[in-house]
Amino acid sequence: MLLPGPEAQQLATYLGWRLHGAKGGIAAGVLFVLPSAFILFALSWLYIAGDNLPWVAAIFHGLMGAVIAIILDAVLRIGGKSLISTSLFVLALVSFICIYFFNISFVLIILFAAFMGLMGHQMFPTQFPAGKSHAKIGNNSQDLIVELPLSPKATWNRTVIILFVSLLLWWGPIVWLGIILGWDSTPAQQGLFFSKASLVTFGGAYAVLPYVAQQAVENYQWLDHSQMMAGLALAESTPGPLIMVLQFVGFLGGWQHPGVFEPWQAALIGSAITTWVTFVPCFLFVFLGAPWIEKIGDFPKLAAALAAITASVVGVILNLGVNFASAAIWPNGVIDYFVCIIVIIALIALRYFKLSILPVIFGAALVGVFYNIYVIKT
Repeated sequence: MLLPGPEAQQLATYLGWRLHGAKGGIAAGVLFVLPSAFILFALSWLYIAGDNLPWVAAIFHGLMGAVIAIILDAVLRIGGKSLISTSLFVLALVSFICIYFFNISFVLIILFAAFMGLMGHQMFPTQFPAGKSHAKIGNNSQDLIVELPLSPKATWNRTVIILFVSLLLWWGPIVWLGIILGWDSTPAQQGLFFSKASLVTFGGAYAVLPYVAQQAVENYQWLDHSQMMAGLALAESTPGPLIMVLQFVGFLGGWQHPGVFEPWQAALIGSAITTWVTFVPCFLFVFLGAPWIEKIGDFPKLAAALAAITASVVGVILNLGVNFASAAIWPNGVIDYFVCIIVIIALIALRYFKLSILPVIFGAALVGVFYNIYVIKT
């Protein structure tokens, strides 16, 4: 959680590293995302190829309401766990106001939240708490599930090697694309943007989505809000981390801004470079930070900064939900009552009936097909 980037893939990488060293970390990290990368690429292709097919449009009409409900559920779920003091609640509200009304950069909001967490914990520790730490393993032998090998120590030699190899793998393709295609080309811009996103997003996909939506939709215009919602729905319906939605953004950005390539070629390049720069930095962060993992509990200020960042992210995610809801519920200045009903039903299913996301997604898709093909046409 203290590292920037997708936490699920980083956890998989750390577990592989802790059990089997660098080879285990690479194997676990790569294989954690590779299947979903291929599946989402196929679904992205289906989304583009079926753009003019009524049944495909009907599916995504139903999914719009489910996506809004999922985001609102995330706001309530994350907010319920992180907004544990008045100051953190106010920080979340201020973050929402800053990004929604004043369009202040997500990066600046995160930096401000981290600063508030560090300073606030020192002056008002009850208002900016460090958060709960994980319980330590007891002396009882039954608590030990597996006997772990000794972890490698952090040394200058190890640090230099990891930095050199990781930075070369991370930035090599970006520099190559910039030199070959130009730094204003879509692939080079995607490499630079998602590299920056990997450095400023903490706590998983819902933390990065608002920033990506703000920049990819409004600044770079690689896709629109409805397409972003479709990508989120596809990522939710596939195995693997939700952060794979970024690959869909890269696919759409390449397809709709192909430059010198055919659309399918640009989409392939966009998917590849986006996925590459999203996950390669994780190996750098984990391999560098893993030897220090046992020491994190000794730095409560870092935990307080993370708690403040998480609180601000709640407000930023709410902004994402409001933008998505505006695009889906008022697509042409007219209220879409079908989407409103789907949002309410899906939110009830998630919050009160505790259904998982997958049946909600598929249920909304089926209702969308039934409504658009059978109800409207009759």
